[in-house]
Amino acid sequence: MKLLHTMLRVGDLEKSVTFYTQMLGMKLLRQRDFPEGRFTLAFLGYGSEKENTVLELTHNWDTSSYELGEGYGHIAIGVDDVYATCDYIKNQGGVVVREAGPMMHGSTVLAFVEDPDGYKIELLSLDK
Repeated sequence: MKLLHTMLRVGDLEKSVTFYTQMLGMKLLRQRDFPEGRFTLAFLGYGSEKENTVLELTHNWDTSSYELGEGYGHIAIGVDDVYATCDYIKNQGGVVVREAGPMMHGSTVLAFVEDPDGYKIELLSLDK
């Protein structure tokens, strides 16, 4: 397993990308719009996603701001097999809140589980 990213929701994607790149020295690694879902994902970091944990900024087009604390999304962990990992977690008494399968507005296979405090953890295939 590998920690992949931490996700934050942002009200102004351009301002946030500028902050993390110009003020904190991160690089914009990739960005993709999902028009049918009305959101954009931007991934930033200090090196490639294969070798580093990165920051995912999610901009929901219809939301211009969040209350401090409401913008936290989830952490992502890369696993060899999302389906098998979900089965293992359930068999150990863990909670799967979104079963393994393709994301709603794309084809990436993912799942979400909850830790004991209710924090969301996204599971993604390491070969994504």
